[in-house]
Amino acid sequence: MSGFVIYTDSACDVFPEYLEEWGVKCISLTFSFAGEDKIYNDNEMPLKDFYDLMRQGTIVKTAAANTERFKEVFETELKNGNDVLYLGFSSGLSTTYNCSRMAAEELMEQYPDRKVITVDGLSASGGFGLLVYLTSLQKKAGATIEQTAQYAIDKIPNICHWFTVDDLKYLKQGGRISPTAAFVGGLLGIKPVLHVDNEGHLVNVLKVRGRRAAITALADKYTESALTPSEGTVFICNADCPDDANELAAILKKRHKYSGVKIMNIGSVIGAHAGPGTLALFFVGKER
Repeated sequence: MSGFVIYTDSACDVFPEYLEEWGVKCISLTFSFAGEDKIYNDNEMPLKDFYDLMRQGTIVKTAAANTERFKEVFETELKNGNDVLYLGFSSGLSTTYNCSRMAAEELMEQYPDRKVITVDGLSASGGFGLLVYLTSLQKKAGATIEQTAQYAIDKIPNICHWFTVDDLKYLKQGGRISPTAAFVGGLLGIKPVLHVDNEGHLVNVLKVRGRRAAITALADKYTESALTPSEGTVFICNADCPDDANELAAILKKRHKYSGVKIMNIGSVIGAHAGPGTLALFFVGKER
């Protein structure tokens, strides 16, 4: 019986040491700066430097891993005797997953006795990371590749993503809000509270005035929606705003006597679209 390896991609925003601990391998997405030829792997540049460049007005472009890259990685595992389960960045936000699916289909024709299963995570950043973590526990518990994949598929509708951004211009650049809404919101100090829906798309849910109100709104969503508010796994990710991440964690601890929060960074690929100052909360909920 063949063993299998879990792969993900760097849009999960999980520290490499955590992925290694979970037994998960990672394919890096890439980014580049407008006007430059150099291609960077996600998190190749120190994040403080990356976000400082964004604050200075530098435009960042991101790129999915292409089909050939997935074929190269997956085929190496097949030749080494491993089947592959890939958990991918939401197809609602990137072409990454579809590239992995096409690579898997081509490899299955070449290796009909082997398995390459791809799952559209319909998730991003720490929500994607949380899905990867929970799925890795199934593998460690002895589940087969098919059982592990099905667990991930079944868990996706319960992975809650809530976040706020500090500057609306990055959502404007990505076409998420209109230039007028970004201008007026900036004048009024409006901070949107957004989430990722069941199709893996970004949805604007609330508009609050001021950063503190936005942080409280994230905590309120946890209180309203968390499946088990005083236990379980919670990820908080931040784009160069660690003080705000710690404040949010402190609110959750005070409200629910819960101290198991993991605080991580929003990497370059996700941060390129959300911008510095983005704060995000991810947990298992009753529904998205």
